[in-house]
Amino acid sequence: MTQQFDRRFGRRDFIKASAAAALAGSGPFLGLRHAHAADPIQFFCWSAGVDQVKSHVSAFEAKTGLKVAYNNAPWAQYRDTLVTKFVGKAPLDVLWVSDSWLPEWAEAGWLAPIDGYKELTQYNADVDDFSTKSMLWKGKQYGLTYYTDYMAFFYDAEKLQKAGIKTPPKTWDEVTQQSLQIKKAGLAEYPMMLSMARESWLIEFLSAMVFSHGGRFVEDSGAAVMQDRSKGAHAALNWIVDAVNKHKIVSPACVEIGELNGLKAFSSGNHAFALLGRYRVRTLNDPKQSQIAGRVKQGLMPAGPKGSNATVGWNRFYGLTTQAAANKEKAVNAVKLIEWFGGKAEGKYAFQKLMFMDVGSGFAVKPLFKDQEIIKAYQSYSDMAMYEKQQALAKKKDVVSPWFGEWDEANGTAWQAAIVGKSSVDDALKRSADTWNKLRKQA
Repeated sequence: MTQQFDRRFGRRDFIKASAAAALAGSGPFLGLRHAHAADPIQFFCWSAGVDQVKSHVSAFEAKTGLKVAYNNAPWAQYRDTLVTKFVGKAPLDVLWVSDSWLPEWAEAGWLAPIDGYKELTQYNADVDDFSTKSMLWKGKQYGLTYYTDYMAFFYDAEKLQKAGIKTPPKTWDEVTQQSLQIKKAGLAEYPMMLSMARESWLIEFLSAMVFSHGGRFVEDSGAAVMQDRSKGAHAALNWIVDAVNKHKIVSPACVEIGELNGLKAFSSGNHAFALLGRYRVRTLNDPKQSQIAGRVKQGLMPAGPKGSNATVGWNRFYGLTTQAAANKEKAVNAVKLIEWFGGKAEGKYAFQKLMFMDVGSGFAVKPLFKDQEIIKAYQSYSDMAMYEKQQALAKKKDVVSPWFGEWDEANGTAWQAAIVGKSSVDDALKRSADTWNKLRKQA
């Protein structure tokens, strides 16, 4: 999503104005064209797995006799594109949604809950808990999962072996000690790769660090606790600050390194450890794309002194628009499409399996962990048991809210200031908490 959009107009101001415009007049859908049963289902996604989506759409059309108008936009422009379409009342029925946008879009009245559609909610029994929770807002469920994954801890087994290390680190203290050992052996100048650039990935990196250290950004009530030394983010940020400035095992340039450049640096053999999206292991162990192919292993997320092996997970899902839900016939057809993609198609989780096999996308439906074709494919480049074990320990982001975008920018700036020595850890987290509390109060 673009930073320019948020700074120029103000994300929540725009959402509020958009919602007011949509609700103006005699009813919430004044000006919308009347939907007819013969109209195609308007399906909008970001431009990922396009061939796979088209194939599954064609199978749906052949099976049901219904027509689907499929369109997409690049991920970087997707959110702004959809907001513009919502405000302009363009026809939209089913769409891909990021968990980070759910509160905004639900509050604006653009997404409809699916709780009343038992043909959809029946799949919750097969879905990892954090994934389902990522589709909830104010007690209502807003979709079925399309793609789920989490932040994983990877290591270069060859580097550890050369340094005389027999087992990967189980704690963040061990990450420090092993990194110093690897550094001393001359195997890597900065053994630990962390991507701390201000981009959309940053909150996932920070959340993984905070959760594994036993901390939180906010409580279930929504109150900020990130500044609380006993249960907040202090231990995680302090570890990063020490890793950069005291132990020098993480590059000070980490504040300029985004997720993609971090992947490239790790796959070039410059580091021994890295935090990356779990799905990146396919690239890391591909000889055509990585200089360390065959050497990359996944370990459980290291635990902080008062933490656990928890990590952060994220979810992308199929949402039903309020446009579609407002028309009974349109809603019935849209729900069929959501089930075909996010649930079972002819008795199987066909699309999630297709995406995993073809492009390596993660899935949330637990039965696929037992699928023999998936196991065989994954075992060729990673460990399925580790994949499943870590996913069971994933938690949803605790900061997703209507004001998330504005807070996220301020929080990223505060963490970076501490990392480069321009702020103390306490001051950085207090600034982050103060921003959260201010935005929450204004909501």
